[in-house]
Amino acid sequence: MTKIFAHRGFKGIYPENTMIAFEHAMNSGADGIELDVQLTKDGRLAVIHDEKLNRTTNLKGLVKDHTYEELKAADASHTFFEETGAVSIPLLEEVLELVVPKSSLLINIELKNSIFRYPGIEEKVKEQIEHFQIEDRVLVSSFHHGSLAHFHKLMPDVELAVLTMDVIYQPEVYIKTIPAKGYHPNMKGAGVTKEVVTALQSTHQAIRPFTVNSEKQMKKMFSLGVDGIFTDFPDRAVKIRDEMK
Repeated sequence: MTKIFAHRGFKGIYPENTMIAFEHAMNSGADGIELDVQLTKDGRLAVIHDEKLNRTTNLKGLVKDHTYEELKAADASHTFFEETGAVSIPLLEEVLELVVPKSSLLINIELKNSIFRYPGIEEKVKEQIEHFQIEDRVLVSSFHHGSLAHFHKLMPDVELAVLTMDVIYQPEVYIKTIPAKGYHPNMKGAGVTKEVVTALQSTHQAIRPFTVNSEKQMKKMFSLGVDGIFTDFPDRAVKIRDEMK
């Protein structure tokens, strides 16, 4: 059965990568959540997608140039203020404290280190995974495939996933070089075909496209039998999946 991951929490209805989004994602029927981490100026793991603060907060500048105390004082509600009021940027440990007690929930941590390298981010994420003892239910993904190779050396038993906006030729061969077991391609690209799904699954690798938001896209992905999808609307995806059983 295709797993449904709530993209940046319940991004379609709540401010992305915030505690309220993750709370509602947990109750949406989704099988997992997806979140993004970056390092603050003082080396904390902040859960935020953009390197720039401008889009989702009332601050300007880069995440890496602010301490966590500065970031915590920001309002991350962006276009959802009327519905939610002010909300803050959480730390990875805060999100894990919330979601880990729900033992069935999968957790996809994306390392946002393809623009800024954030030396040491892999080690800090490893510390959190070990602290919360979630090795068997966590996925670590990144567009920085060298970072994934480094993470494999740190935690060889944690599942890694290659993120890509481009079409990769023979992904079932490429991701073994890292080695990763997951392939997370852009839904809008031409890389999600029955042939690719079959090739990956026949070698015990998983394909989980992002970001699958329309009913048409969801039905297509479920019909192809992909291993998972990332969606801003996990409740819709759960409903459609149930109807297609």
